[in-house]
Amino acid sequence: MSRTYIFSLITVLIVISCYAQNEKIIYKRVDTTELVMEVFKPKDTSKKNPAMVFFFGGGWNKGSIKQFEPHAKYFSQRGLVCFLVDYRVKNRHQSTPIESLKDAKSAIRFIREHAEEYHIDTSKIIASGGSAGGQLAAAAALAEEFNEDTDNLSVSCKPNALVLFNPVLDNGPGGVGYERVGDQFKEFSPLHNIKKGAPPTIIFQGTDDYLIPVETIKYYQLVMQKVSSRCDLHLFEGKKHGFFNYNKFENYKKTVSETDLFLQSLGYLDQEPVIMIK
Repeated sequence: MSRTYIFSLITVLIVISCYAQNEKIIYKRVDTTELVMEVFKPKDTSKKNPAMVFFFGGGWNKGSIKQFEPHAKYFSQRGLVCFLVDYRVKNRHQSTPIESLKDAKSAIRFIREHAEEYHIDTSKIIASGGSAGGQLAAAAALAEEFNEDTDNLSVSCKPNALVLFNPVLDNGPGGVGYERVGDQFKEFSPLHNIKKGAPPTIIFQGTDDYLIPVETIKYYQLVMQKVSSRCDLHLFEGKKHGFFNYNKFENYKKTVSETDLFLQSLGYLDQEPVIMIK
């Protein structure tokens, strides 16, 4: 399917009033804290479907699962089982980025452990996120450390593909979050943990992002290519941090369209007409 065709189809807006999501699951308990994820199911659950797991942005300080709700609604209509994951953040839980990563890994393990219940193909789990949420998605794939003691570590937390929106990928000196993770950046930072077998990745980045230099993202792509892992990079000229959110609707459409094509190329989606959910 050509980009021209998919992009013309994606301009069709269909309001769908009924979803099968309305299910919130407690995936983890830490002391008195209950962490939940919201599920958006596709209409066809007669077969095993790929899953897409979303982690909101907010600097590991704040944020809401509502950020990626439009994405989850769209991709559930395309046949993916979508999960909006809450995780510990500083403002609500007095936590560090390390606890956030532990929760992201726990969430993916939970989804794999409950794959039969949600009709999921465990070989096709996509992790996605924006900004710090993109860091969590990538670190779940690449960082070996920072696993919750209560997790079943025999279950893999590594996603099979990554969809990243202006992600925080460098947590080393001079990078984002270094002042909070310190020397642990060596185990925490996705850029510093790329290795052979890293999952295929698509990255969306604005060229005027005040937080994440384009050069960092380009270098990440280069290192991925050096280990023979696919890393598609889409630069958005003049766009700033958070350019991909639903309230920037034209950018949202473009990034969702390219994500759809990327997932088609991996065999996770078929080439049906694309519907955008308003």
